Amino acid sequence: MDSQELLTFINDLLVKNDRQVLNELEEKLFLGMWQGRKQYTEIVNDGSYSAEHVRDVGAKLCRKITEHLGIKVTKKNFQNPIKEGYRQHLEKALPYQELILEATNPVQEAESQPDFSSPENHNPFIPFTGRVEEKYLFFDRKREISRIFEVLNSGSSVVLIGEEGIGKSSLLWMISQEAENRLNVKRQPIFLDLNLLHNESEFYSDLCHEIGIPESQDYQLTRNLRNRKILLAIDNLGKLNREGFTRKIRDYLRGLAEGSNSPLKLILAATEPLNNLFKDSQEQSDTSPLAGICQEEHIHPWDETTMRAFITSRLANTSVSFTEEEIIQLIQQSGGHPRKLMQSCYQTYSRYVESLQ
Repeated sequence: MDSQELLTFINDLLVKNDRQVLNELEEKLFLGMWQGRKQYTEIVNDGSYSAEHVRDVGAKLCRKITEHLGIKVTKKNFQNPIKEGYRQHLEKALPYQELILEATNPVQEAESQPDFSSPENHNPFIPFTGRVEEKYLFFDRKREISRIFEVLNSGSSVVLIGEEGIGKSSLLWMISQEAENRLNVKRQPIFLDLNLLHNESEFYSDLCHEIGIPESQDYQLTRNLRNRKILLAIDNLGKLNREGFTRKIRDYLRGLAEGSNSPLKLILAATEPLNNLFKDSQEQSDTSPLAGICQEEHIHPWDETTMRAFITSRLANTSVSFTEEEIIQLIQQSGGHPRKLMQSCYQTYSRYVESLQ
């Protein structure tokens, strides 16, 4: 689950209970504890606060979340209670949506979906931030998924290119979840979100941790990957431009991903073509290291038919119907961007609920 999505969930929970949302320090601590950092001083080390104050705020944050989530949260056991609380929230809030990806066991998958007796009290247009990680909530993109696996099975890597909020992160996540069933050569799927990693050291550390190999870099990492087959999904690739990252990491990833029998195959998500994204390549009159091995898959906005189908599917198990005028306005406002459409639909649905209260 995406840490930003869970942070939004906790803030929404506080607002519903007439409490203030988390302040800047609390948000830093939340994201740091979510990443599993052991010491509060590792999370906040800019000298703005004393170590004693940070520890005190961290302990109070865990108690605050515990109070409003109804599940005990501690620094040592931070992720699991929040994930469980969020899962329970989704089961209460979201009606069943038609599966877009084929399930391994469709009957069992359908039976696992929640049944809601009074859906009029629950807004089905969530989550409206962050990526979708539940298959039954993922909508459309069947053609894109088919093309992406065709490219991966041909031995190439892929980069998803599209505007912010177009659904790249959700698509990237679903590809990693479907890899086991749809790749011709079995590869271990690994998902890394660069929003959570701040330098190359953290990148390699997290990569090794997710794969399950000793922490290593450079030649030692190459040796540790020699008998491995990995599908590495990297979200928010543009973060490699920030301080803490160099071209070296992109050269290294290319080296590990070249060739049909390579340890890595890559599926990346970026907001623009790789040659445009990384300016250092242009300065050196060279192409981006990753551009040469990644085929581009452009993710386009939804068309009107898809948007109408999405709205209909989300309203299917509720007592609410949007008017044709409202649907036209939602389509025009969103411009085919799934996130914008979700947010606008959420607001429209909320107005219906408020009018009934």
